[in-house]
Amino acid sequence: MKRKDNSKMQKIVIVDLGPRSYDVRIGRDLLDQLGSIAVKIAGPGQVAVISESTVAGLYAQRAVDSLTAAGMDAWLVSFPAGEVNKTLPTASKLLDQLLSRTPAIDRMTLIVALGGGVTGDLGGFVAATALRGLRWIQCPTTLLSDVDASVGGKTGVDHSAGKNLIGAFHQPSGVLVDVEALRTLPKAELANGLAECVKHAIIRDAKLLDFIEEHTDALLEETEDGKPAFDSDIMIDLIARNVAIKSDVVAGDERESAGRADLNFGHTIGHAIETFVGYENIRHGEAVALGIIAENQLAVNRGLLEPATAERVSKALGRLGLPVQQPDLDCGQLWRIMQHDKKARGGKVRIVLAKKLGSVDIYDDITELEVRRAIDCLSPQ
Repeated sequence: MKRKDNSKMQKIVIVDLGPRSYDVRIGRDLLDQLGSIAVKIAGPGQVAVISESTVAGLYAQRAVDSLTAAGMDAWLVSFPAGEVNKTLPTASKLLDQLLSRTPAIDRMTLIVALGGGVTGDLGGFVAATALRGLRWIQCPTTLLSDVDASVGGKTGVDHSAGKNLIGAFHQPSGVLVDVEALRTLPKAELANGLAECVKHAIIRDAKLLDFIEEHTDALLEETEDGKPAFDSDIMIDLIARNVAIKSDVVAGDERESAGRADLNFGHTIGHAIETFVGYENIRHGEAVALGIIAENQLAVNRGLLEPATAERVSKALGRLGLPVQQPDLDCGQLWRIMQHDKKARGGKVRIVLAKKLGSVDIYDDITELEVRRAIDCLSPQ
């Protein structure tokens, strides 16, 4: 990972992928810089801003105005909010709107994905498939997408058989993380993103967990009327540290053939819980938190991880407002879902397990009984 000069107002992390490298800019009020950055990437041509309905009502006009002021022909393409809409039919409707545009889009048309992880995955998938590939910029608006989906070029949609089973690797040309967009989120959405931050700490950087534990209150502070009042500099530092971790992992394994699989820590069981419970009934970060706890218990049961470390992580997740228990899980059904996970190989379930904070490994000899015992720890006592 390379770094540029950073100030307290803005940090820049470069995702180093040779000719596909791009900047991740993190700071305050960066949406106002979208136009100038987009022109540098694509010139003063057409740009479609893809955004889900809720975010579009908050930030789309600001994004379009910035792009228009920079001399671009910008317009909004929106879709209904929610993970339940991250599907092929939704992608098809977005493609219909792009391909029926007058004047017609061409290979120089730019896509801007403005929104959370659903928008990044779906907008990136549209960019990857329209005219066999268009350049695109990510403008994530949730903490989860800031630290996770915005980096790495994994795009796609969900299928009834599981999450993110249809997609493509398609790197963005740039990422703008405007931390002020987080001011409109409920505390539960900030906690949703913090689950991925804890994941990054476990797989790569034990000191990051210290940072999260030390600054939990500052990150989740609220005004009297319940709006986020986090310290901007602490939030910028947190996001930059997490982006740097993911950037390093992605740079070493762009297409998830080896080390990048470490990023799936907490996700094998977590994704199964998400699919079982229903995407509309649980946030992704909440499912990942439960997956982390269960997979840590599996590692403890194998003698890989100290019980005290697993307990520390569980307490940290609980302090962040994330669930540490989930009733009524069907272990047999979860196991069947895991066998269809895109990380499975030859019918074998593969799970990333922690050996200590900052160190994980992948295991492909996981048994159904082990998973059942691990998931038992999520049952309310």
